[in-house]
Amino acid sequence: MTERPGDSVCTHRTPRVVAARRLTTRSGRERAGRFLAEGAQAVREALRHGRVHELFVTEDAARRHPDLVAAAARVSTVTPRAAELLSETVTPQGLVAVCDTVDVPLSAALSGAPRLVAVLAGVADPGNAGTVLRVADAAGADAVILAGDTVDVHNGKCVRASTGSLFHLPVARERDPVAALTACRAAGLLVTAADGHADTELTAADRLAAPTAWVFGSEAHGLPAEVRAAADRALRVPIYGRAESLNLATAAAVCLYASAMAASRAGAVRPTGG
Repeated sequence: MTERPGDSVCTHRTPRVVAARRLTTRSGRERAGRFLAEGAQAVREALRHGRVHELFVTEDAARRHPDLVAAAARVSTVTPRAAELLSETVTPQGLVAVCDTVDVPLSAALSGAPRLVAVLAGVADPGNAGTVLRVADAAGADAVILAGDTVDVHNGKCVRASTGSLFHLPVARERDPVAALTACRAAGLLVTAADGHADTELTAADRLAAPTAWVFGSEAHGLPAEVRAAADRALRVPIYGRAESLNLATAAAVCLYASAMAASRAGAVRPTGG
């Protein structure tokens, strides 16, 4: 029978809560094939896309978000202490969903003649990865690919930074980054490395409207040498002021939007939102 708020109250010792807490670790997520989405926006998007297995909610959060409670098939009321232990934030919102993982095979992510793809190669920071997901979604990208030793997209900080965009576009993981770029090229994409040391500036580049896979590396180490060598070309975002560099998410926004706007001007895509 479907549980609703008020049927019973789960504590931090309730077996389902204990099992959900294991999803705060990567090994727990990989074993279960599930992850946690915390907060109203993430939960709303997870519900909209049919990813929610169970919703844990405090009585206070249930009063604040009756629409989310009504939309979930299985709802369990939890104590504030249980909600705190399920949360990975300083100020828990009392609203945590157990979701099915979102990653798809690489072939599925690259199906259907994609025009814009973001590839994260060796990106370790979950906040950066989540923000790039959000930027890629906003720029109208067709997919995001996590290549090589890149952070788990289901990491709590990554999920929060994506603000729901994790559920909007295909996300694939490929352990071999060169294989990921080869697959992008086979899908008809111009593989373009974002490299702060590249000879050519983004503003001087041609073919920006072409179907493109942008490849981004970590802030600390940049792109691995083999990934940089496997790209069709490398471009750098010009620095006009005195800043040493741009952070990963900002550079990704500039690059992805440069391609999206060039394609829009060429009539290849049409903006869908504001």
